[in-house]
Amino acid sequence: MRRACKPPVMGREAAPTSLAVQQDLPLVGARLAGDNRKSHQQPRLDSSLAAAAALRPQGEFPRLWFCVWLPHLPLDVGARLTRDNGQRPLPSPARRAPTAVVEEQHGIHRILLADADARAAGVMPGQTASAALALLPALELEERSLLREQQALEGLATWLEQFSSFVSIADHNVLLLEIAGSLCLFDGLQALRQKISRGLRELGFTAMPAIAPTPLAATWLARSGRRACIRDETNLVPALRKLSIACLNWPAALCEALTGMGVTTVGDCLRLPREGFTRRFGAEYLLALDRALGHLPDPRNSWRSPERFCADFEMTEEQVDREVLLNICNELLQSHEQFLLARQTGTQRLCFSFFHLKGPATELRLGCAQAERSASHWFELLGIRFEHLVLPEPVIAVRLRSGMAQALQAESGALSFHGKPGEQQRRFSITQLAERLIARIGDQSVQATSMVAEHRPHYAWRSQSLLSDWSSNTLDEPAQYLERPLWMLPEPALLPADSGCPIHQGCRLRFIDGPERLETGWWDEDGISRDYYTAAGQDGRRLWVFRNRNRTSSWYLHGYFG
Repeated sequence: MRRACKPPVMGREAAPTSLAVQQDLPLVGARLAGDNRKSHQQPRLDSSLAAAAALRPQGEFPRLWFCVWLPHLPLDVGARLTRDNGQRPLPSPARRAPTAVVEEQHGIHRILLADADARAAGVMPGQTASAALALLPALELEERSLLREQQALEGLATWLEQFSSFVSIADHNVLLLEIAGSLCLFDGLQALRQKISRGLRELGFTAMPAIAPTPLAATWLARSGRRACIRDETNLVPALRKLSIACLNWPAALCEALTGMGVTTVGDCLRLPREGFTRRFGAEYLLALDRALGHLPDPRNSWRSPERFCADFEMTEEQVDREVLLNICNELLQSHEQFLLARQTGTQRLCFSFFHLKGPATELRLGCAQAERSASHWFELLGIRFEHLVLPEPVIAVRLRSGMAQALQAESGALSFHGKPGEQQRRFSITQLAERLIARIGDQSVQATSMVAEHRPHYAWRSQSLLSDWSSNTLDEPAQYLERPLWMLPEPALLPADSGCPIHQGCRLRFIDGPERLETGWWDEDGISRDYYTAAGQDGRRLWVFRNRNRTSSWYLHGYFG
């Protein structure tokens, strides 16, 4: 089975270096070797390193960059499924057959990457698919999917947000984290590096990490496969000098030209005259060297994951087994829970879409009275609704979309229910009970109450759907804390009186509080002018009674206090 989702639109290119910065570069000197001038008398790329180090204030590199290079991303993605809106890749069961990823080049499928078993059999990148199959008939070929690679890369970027507030997608297989501010949160650099590396392995990705004060230096070190960790800026230049120009990801024609001149390392590039290097190869690569060394700023775009969850589970064949579909939904709910957990939020609405090959998608909507993120809670509601779901055709894909994220609210109490004999006692909150009733008998059968900005008691509340958003319907200031009875009568009940004192169940009532005068509603046909009292009966019960001011002076019972 394969899962995929639409990747969010994002900007990937870093902001270019401003013209003012470029004009400050000292692009003067002699041409490259072979020029008529003497190159040893001209400024070289590394000639200003000592002066820059002397002028640089202490601690100029307050940032520390963690680079994650994924050299086998097409192979890793082809072997695994993605989940959590691309957030957490899930390792698939171990494959028994050797595997290779192929890519179409000029109409011919050629090997792009091969796993260890395939390489041991002689399958190498660049071979045609037919030649690889001739060497290894049991070879499994998978066509490269740039979409799945992008989704996996964005999923990893979202997963890495738990370690840093700044995550950047630097290239099609490179991720960058700024970790200087995270060291104290994760007990130092070593613990943080181990946690990220271990997590990447558990997610099923082959990653080469490197740490350096500049993002470009960290990227080059990671591509070299050295697993370097450089914190001191004085160690940056010596480490970069040893790198092969193949680690710089420069165009092949440029690397061939440099190699033909005997320039094979970054150190060799730094010894070349700046003006000649710029004239021969362009200022772009000179600026890259300066950014890697920290002489120029290197702005990066920060990755931001979507605020609303949407994930698809695509199947290779149609499915009618309801138990399998429920398991797929449960996996999507687990992904949804991780998505909300990272943001410390919940949601009140979910929508499952079951796609068919020939007909429109079948939708199933779920709702909670309060914001919720627990996958088990949503799955329980789904199981109740799924019993009545009619699927007109087999399902080929499932999509889960969540509503707007909301802040979570604490629960105030729970109810205990005893199930079958020997079954563990379960506890449910009032809202959970209501949600289960809604899933069982329908939204219209279970109602909640909310306050209304109205002084007349019989208009001061109204019923509404338990799944509606209360934030827009309740009073912003229930803060006057007026004492009102818990049980209100549908209509006030006439009370007998003795010498002007109300009588309830044969006993005279004793006034505790009041009067509270309510005179309102004059603008419509149901205005009131009443004096309300809190009274106590002989049995100690408290009652809410009133007497009309502009009509008969009879007493009425309107409610009971708890």
